[in-house]
Amino acid sequence: MNDVTSIDAGKAERALTFEPGAAERDPVAWSRRSALQERLLSIATPIVFFLLWEAASRAGWIDTRFFPAPSRIMVSAVEMAQAGTLSKDIFASLNRVLLGFALGTVTGLIAALVLGLSRLTRAAFEPFLTALYTVPKLAILPLLLLIFGLGELPTILLVGMTVFFVVWITCMEAVLTVSPSYRETALAFGANGWDMFRHVTWPAILTQIFVSMRLAIGMAVLVIVGVEFVQADVGIGFRIWNSWSLFQADRMYVGICTVALLGYLLTTLVRYTGYFALPWVRRTHGGHGH
Repeated sequence: MNDVTSIDAGKAERALTFEPGAAERDPVAWSRRSALQERLLSIATPIVFFLLWEAASRAGWIDTRFFPAPSRIMVSAVEMAQAGTLSKDIFASLNRVLLGFALGTVTGLIAALVLGLSRLTRAAFEPFLTALYTVPKLAILPLLLLIFGLGELPTILLVGMTVFFVVWITCMEAVLTVSPSYRETALAFGANGWDMFRHVTWPAILTQIFVSMRLAIGMAVLVIVGVEFVQADVGIGFRIWNSWSLFQADRMYVGICTVALLGYLLTTLVRYTGYFALPWVRRTHGGHGH
């Protein structure tokens, strides 16, 4: 019996023993090392991918008519850049994305606050907006072209509509899920409506605002490429579609890679804007923006 008791005591002692790891012994160094590892992995992964693609192309394992080697794609990108075609396409698409993103973000945030803070307004408009949200945005393009004619405005409005719904839904839910205890505490200190918004609602939803913007900027890039397939004579989407119609696979891949890079850069820009604008998020993530 004593032997069994001593064995159980030994197990319990080992279970209660805690050896501090690297994160506990030196959290600052551990955080920096983790951030460096993440950055190296994020750089190494695409490099390895393109190296394998290049090797497969040179070895003849894949059909270069459909999957040209990355080196060939790079040569085409340089040629397009020297001719001014690539910069012209990027500027046109970026201009449409940013204008539509700004329009959709502002209107979506206003709608989220109005509907989130007003029960009756939400009851009146939420079903209608929810129904519109389910309509594919590209299906609305013919209507916008019919109303506003050919030009930049229908494209910008369509991007704005896409961004609007992403921001509206995300931010309205953030407003509705603000903890009641925060409101009760503010009321106990005599806060009025404006004080409640400024000191409770707005700080509580700031993080979700930037999350919605990250989602929305990616959606904006997706939509602009689809729109430029059918309604543009310049832009990255137009260049992809035009290259496909001319069987220029290398130029088509230039457009695809440009879209991927543009989406990544815009999403990263929004993420780091939120990271530096919200210091509590920076502290929560251990000093780096991941």
